[in-house]
Amino acid sequence: MKIVFISDTHGKHKDLQLPDGDVLVHAGDLSPRGSARDLQEFFHWFETRPHAHKICIAGNHDFLAEDNPEMFAKLVPDNVIYLNDSGCEIEGVKFWGSPITPWFYDWAFNRKRGEEIARYWSLIPEDTDVLITHGPPYGILDKTARGDLAGCEELLRRVEEVQPKIHVFGHIHEARGAVKKGKTQFVNASVLNLMYMLVFDPQEYSL
Repeated sequence: MKIVFISDTHGKHKDLQLPDGDVLVHAGDLSPRGSARDLQEFFHWFETRPHAHKICIAGNHDFLAEDNPEMFAKLVPDNVIYLNDSGCEIEGVKFWGSPITPWFYDWAFNRKRGEEIARYWSLIPEDTDVLITHGPPYGILDKTARGDLAGCEELLRRVEEVQPKIHVFGHIHEARGAVKKGKTQFVNASVLNLMYMLVFDPQEYSL
């Protein structure tokens, strides 16, 4: 199975050059500010990609997904799998996705660090193969331009317990990249840089 990872398109998806693959995964921030119009336009593009399976989660910019989940659900095409603290299985590979990120200026899907956010990570199944979160775990591809580590400590603890084959995320544009630690391949799949310019290519992995 060839999986193509992208994240943080923020409305610039049409300019992406996507490689072929079996599964296309978007790790959140589908839109600039989460309006129904922007999300509808994104999903029209996403559903027409040639990949056999298409999976996405929301991000902290995708306000409609949290503020009006019923309206958001109506925008999701039938051939797109939307994960919200939920999972799916494709050809024996188990995916789990969550939009949750640590609290930062009251954006969408923000939760307080510590016990509150840990409740969401406890939902991640032990047999997860591909973990999709919008934000990174603490200390892994999470350094901001100011030098701060913005990742989630509780998420790191859970990832170390589950040890998925791949953990993909975005959120911190300037930390885009990939690194393998232990049994897990970590992927920051942001395609925009800190200035919201489309400069990074999608990343590809095979399972």
